[in-house]
Amino acid sequence: MHFKLLTDRDLKAIDALIDSYGGTKEISRKIESMKNYETRKRIAGEKGYGEMLEKAEEYARNFAKVENFVEKNGITVTKKGICTTQVSGFQGARPTFDCIRRVAENGDVLFPTEMISVVGLTDKYVYSGDLLSILAIAENILGTSKFCSTNLLGTPLPEERFERVEKVTAEKFERADVGSGLSQIILKNMGTPFGNLGGVEVGNNNHLVYLDGITRAALETGANFFLNPSWSTIVAACYYAREIPNLSFKISMLLSTQNTIQFRMLLNIFKEYLRNDGTTPIYEINIGNAATPETFIQCSEDLEASGLPKIFLAAHLRINPDLGMAAFNWTESAYKVLDAGRDLTIKYESDGESRPYDTMEAYFLSDEERNEKANLIGNVLYHKCIRCDKDAKEIMRRGHETRFAKISYRK
Repeated sequence: MHFKLLTDRDLKAIDALIDSYGGTKEISRKIESMKNYETRKRIAGEKGYGEMLEKAEEYARNFAKVENFVEKNGITVTKKGICTTQVSGFQGARPTFDCIRRVAENGDVLFPTEMISVVGLTDKYVYSGDLLSILAIAENILGTSKFCSTNLLGTPLPEERFERVEKVTAEKFERADVGSGLSQIILKNMGTPFGNLGGVEVGNNNHLVYLDGITRAALETGANFFLNPSWSTIVAACYYAREIPNLSFKISMLLSTQNTIQFRMLLNIFKEYLRNDGTTPIYEINIGNAATPETFIQCSEDLEASGLPKIFLAAHLRINPDLGMAAFNWTESAYKVLDAGRDLTIKYESDGESRPYDTMEAYFLSDEERNEKANLIGNVLYHKCIRCDKDAKEIMRRGHETRFAKISYRK
């Protein structure tokens, strides 16, 4: 017997949530309208981030260029296997701005084309101009191809948010009053303030809270790429975004795609809810840290054989000291994947050194604490970018095409 992944009741609730925001076409239109830089800059200025964006524009003018490195070192592309660069942990506008300043002062760092943020979508982060400003820096000023936001399920939100979703979907959510008008989904397996492993636990119908959170962020700021850490939210997201072409998702390594069995399970989910044009809302999958290069290559081959359109596969080259084994280093494995002619996104949770706030602790700071420690977090980000730059340049020397943010190329 074949069971549908979503029941009629599930579909009805998700459809109702979509309709409550004006339908798929309206959601898509609003996302696109909020990606305009002049719009973002105007709103950011009204919320106190205008000077930051202007300075970020100045810093960006001093970024190193790929062409200069290529010409100086006689780089040519001689091999298959394309490398995409990605750095994680861009925790809000102020830490990101501090990193940008350091990169500009260095003058020799090629900036990654994908940026990942692991900040809970609190009301303050979404509506204060913080998220909108970091998107303006990343997407509009630096020209990154993707900026990924994260909706941590246990993020405290105004009680009215939960009441609205309950009314719209006719579902109930188990939550606790945490004071100041805020409520929080009750997670049974607490490992962090936002739930085990940052929100992997998605019980009962809580995927609806996940979908509501990303939708509000998307409509308010134009954010359209989100981290997705659980099986149920992946299923729900694939269905939810079928008719929202400018909404996409990255699958976290916390899902534990450590082997080809788990990878094929994901491919089956994607095929269940494809868009009408045959594409999937899933843009990228982070293969788990336990995977060997041979497993990564097999996943790439399975993806190619599936008939699905291009989905990027990423691997951590360095990880936070509290996220996995000490001295984790997947660099040699990355060379093997690329030399096998397989594309790879190299991701940096860490630069491999132990620094203050180069841990998951930085992911769960309050909005106020994060801003107070912006220089410390910015320093961690800067060193991740340096590590990424160093490895990426070596990959270029080895003959592989390597992709950076638009700001790293001559206009």
